[in-house]
Amino acid sequence: MQPGGQFDMQQLLAQAQQMQQAVMEAQAEIAASEVEGQAGGGLVKATIKATGEVVSLTIDPKVVDPEDVEGLQDLVIGAINDAMSNAQNLAAEKLGPLSGGMGGGIPGLPGF
Repeated sequence: MQPGGQFDMQQLLAQAQQMQQAVMEAQAEIAASEVEGQAGGGLVKATIKATGEVVSLTIDPKVVDPEDVEGLQDLVIGAINDAMSNAQNLAAEKLGPLSGGMGGGIPGLPGF
């Protein structure tokens, strides 16, 4: 505030620009990140980009049973869902401190 109780609009705008830049940098860092999820005690692992793109899927041959295709499908779904949860946690960790003054969310990011 300036003397007399008035807001310093220049300072407020500068702070808003800094915050916007920090959010953009955090979003770029998140988009470039890859996270892993797993199911079945690590028998199935999925690696995804934080944007949701599946990068790799690793299945331990021990769980490949032609008589139990549904079990394998469940493990794959579990690993991908675990990876998605980890991606959301990464986004919350990186953007959490920046979203406090933004009125309840960050547009364009699911879960925020």
